[in-house]
Amino acid sequence: MLVVALTGGIGSGKTTVSQLFAAFGTPIIDTDIIARQLVAPGNAALDEITNQFGRAILSADGSLDRIKLRQIIFQHAEKKARLESILHPLIRKEMARQISALTAPYCIVAIPLLIENGPAGIADRILVVDAPERLQLERAMRRDKQTEDEITAIIASQASRAARLAAADDIIHNHSNLKALKQQVEMLHRKYLATANAS
Repeated sequence: MLVVALTGGIGSGKTTVSQLFAAFGTPIIDTDIIARQLVAPGNAALDEITNQFGRAILSADGSLDRIKLRQIIFQHAEKKARLESILHPLIRKEMARQISALTAPYCIVAIPLLIENGPAGIADRILVVDAPERLQLERAMRRDKQTEDEITAIIASQASRAARLAAADDIIHNHSNLKALKQQVEMLHRKYLATANAS
């Protein structure tokens, strides 16, 4: 099976692109969803994170307060590394399990921080959803109800646009309209089917 890793900066349109691929029947494996499932109450990963970061990162109902945790790791690089050492091996294991269960010609694995965390060995191709930073900023502010400074800080903490583009095997340019986006997805869908069938 051909495995395509989909990535892009905040507000680039990764979710929309994933939905467009899903409309063609393409299986989508979303590492953000996997991560959320891993830290659900009762899971060992949440217990380990609580041991490392303290009960202050829990909401009143015992679930993970993702905003509070994000603030902590955003300000402390060593704590971010500690969180990643807990979650990343579990995410990779579950991702591999889901891929192995599929029978489709190809699948999309959505990995928002693929470039930041190192893409080696994860996928056959890297698909980057690209948008100008100003557009990323506007979309993310509208979606997340955060200030320009907050979103700008997130963009600055992510891989640069140039670094993502340099790592890409395929690029979707998301600076126009939905029709243009659909056309690009359809072209890549056909390309991935042909590649998968030829191998």
